[in-house]
Order: sequence, then C-alpha cells, then structure tokens
Amino acid sequence: MGGPRDGRQEAIDQGLLLYFPAPGSFTAEDLAEFHCHGGPVVMDMLAQRIVALGARHAEPGEFSQRAFLNGKLDLAQAEAIADLIAAASEGAARGALRSLQGDFSAKVSALAAEVTRLRVYVEAAMDFPEEEVDFLQDERIAGTLAGIQRQASGLLKAAGQGALLTEGAQVALAGKPNAGKSSLMNRLTGEDTAIVAAAPGTTRDLVAAPLLLDGIPLHLVDTAGLRKRTGKAEAEGIRRASRAIKAADLALLVIDASLPEKTRRQHLADLRQEATGSALLALNKSDLVADPSGLATGDFAAALPISCKTGAGLGRLRAKLKKALGWDTAASGAFSARSRHLTALRATSAALASAASALQGKQAGELLAEELRLAQQQLGAITGEVTADDLLGEIFGSFCIGK
Repeated sequence: MGGPRDGRQEAIDQGLLLYFPAPGSFTAEDLAEFHCHGGPVVMDMLAQRIVALGARHAEPGEFSQRAFLNGKLDLAQAEAIADLIAAASEGAARGALRSLQGDFSAKVSALAAEVTRLRVYVEAAMDFPEEEVDFLQDERIAGTLAGIQRQASGLLKAAGQGALLTEGAQVALAGKPNAGKSSLMNRLTGEDTAIVAAAPGTTRDLVAAPLLLDGIPLHLVDTAGLRKRTGKAEAEGIRRASRAIKAADLALLVIDASLPEKTRRQHLADLRQEATGSALLALNKSDLVADPSGLATGDFAAALPISCKTGAGLGRLRAKLKKALGWDTAASGAFSARSRHLTALRATSAALASAASALQGKQAGELLAEELRLAQQQLGAITGEVTADDLLGEIFGSFCIGK
C-alpha cells in the first residue's frame, strides 16, 4: 500500500503499484500498473501527475500493437482483443476468446504450412527442367492441391460464421407501401420502433434498429414503400430506400399476400429490380388468405407466408434469416473473424483455383508456383506475417484507449 503524490507532495490516493518485468508482461516490455480507488477526478489527477513526470498518454490500441510488434500476439489475436471488448453476445465473446487464445491463427498457420510445403516441392522440381513434364502430370500433386483447396474452403466457411458473430449483418426491409414492413420490424425487435398506420406511405425515411437474433447482431433498416414518386420528400425517401436495399447484406422482401396473384407477381418483379443481391421473400397478411399453404407456389415457391398480426410464421422467418445470412446452427467452436480475414481467404481460394487450372492445363510450373506464392502471401496477411504499415494503423487505431 502506498500513496501517489502530486507536485506539492500532497497525497492523491492510496493504492497499489504492480511491476511486470520484461518479457513476461503483456507487451514483452517493462510495465507498471497503478491500482487506485477510481473515479474520474482521482484518475485524472493521477494521470496528470504521471504525465508531468515524463510519461505520455497511450494511443488507441498501442498496448496491443506493442504486444504484436514484440511477438507476444499475432495480428489475428490482437484484433480478437478489440472483438472481445465489443462483443454484443455471449457467442461473440466466446468466439473472440477462442481467437485470442489462437484457435483461428492455428488453423490459418496449418493451411499456410500445407501451401508452403507444396510450393517448396514445386520450386525444387523446377530446378530440374528435364523432370518438369513428369512433375506437372504427377497425380499426387493434384491430390495434394485438391486437399488444400478443401481445407481453405472449410476455413473460409468457419471464418464467415465468426465474422457474422463479430460484425453482424445489415438487413433491409423492402416492399410496396402498406405491405407491412414496419409491422414486421416491430415484431422482430419486440418494440414500437417504426410507426404503423393503415394509410400507405407512412415510412418516408430510413428507420434503423438493432436486433440480436440468437446471438447474431443484426442491423435492421425499414425503408420507404417503393412506388411512383408523388412529391419531393417522398422521392428522396425512395432514393434512400433504394440505396439501403442495395447496400444491405440481405434484403427482406415483404409482399401483401392478400393481393391478387397478378399484382403480387408485379410487386415481386419491381422489388427484384431493387434487391440485386441476397434476398429473402415473406408474404405478409397471410391471415387474410383462406389457404396460406397455397401461397408458396410458382414465382413464390421460396416465399414464407407470415402474419405480423397473429405472429404466424415469424419463428420460421427468424430461422430462415439466419440460414440466408450463412449461419450454420450445427457449427460449434466458432472463432471471431473480420471482413478483412474473409477477403484474404477468398483471395487465397482464388489463387489456389488458378493454381489447379495451371496444373490441369499442364502449363509451366512457374505459374503454379506463383499462384501458391500468392496464396501463401494472403494467409500471411491474416496473422501479420505480411502486413503494410497503413493496415496496422487502421487496425489498431480502431481500438479503445488503453488497450
């Protein structure tokens, strides 16, 4: 127990000072931690005194960055610290902890090792030009490469699950006026998030709300009803709606099931022009239809009849939402991942596919070796073995102060 003192040697507080000698500390450097009673005034007085004695305030993520630069963590593990702090669900927190403990990095390193071994073999074989033709026709090489491709595909799928837990997804509700989009949003969130009225065109601007769907953080966006523009304000609302629908990870298309089939088909065609990406179709107001089971036919074979009034079909809709976003309920042991990891893994898979094409086409070994090098480079970028300084600044700059 001791008491830090200010410049006039007056006590600031009573607390503890813990010393962590290198290299056993978090950053592998000599570290000291002050433990005091807390409170913003006391903390500010203590921080001012420490700075006056020659210290400076840490930059965002600086401790984690130092740990990475000193080899205590790889880049994926360092990112998992921020993911753990920002976790919005128990699943996200557990996934981030697994990544922090090295689960994701171990899988990436294992894949990189396989790619490296094959690349070494290929480049060694190229040192003997008279054997290159036989080497390109070696079925064992093709089998090894195919196994690596399967491994990369599995890792990409697992990382996609992790990214969904970590970063969530944006879901835009799209439909014609009075289709029940706002009612559906209120049903999903369990709150009166959006205004609901019998008159069409109630929603003029975007209405956003968070939704935790069985641990998956979603960002729901209710949009203006898509129709011919009748005024300046409504035209702007429809323009924003179109932009939000196209930017969403998934568009939830809502159509009034009580309308005549011809009208429903026309509404579906109009919505498909706006929702050019992944989409899920829901037929609302199915309680107004004599036989709701007959709705999912023809153009609506994949549609899900629901009723925001009675709640019918909403459980199945939630399950379909998760599946449409790529969530595998049978998966276990998910780890946290980020969009940049998915980008690198997709580039890895693309390079491996090009390598397989070069091998199948009996092309020069140099092409095969180059594609394997590119795959190896992409995997190295995930763990930080190959990393640009500007990327490090972007990653660690997103951390909170003191981490």
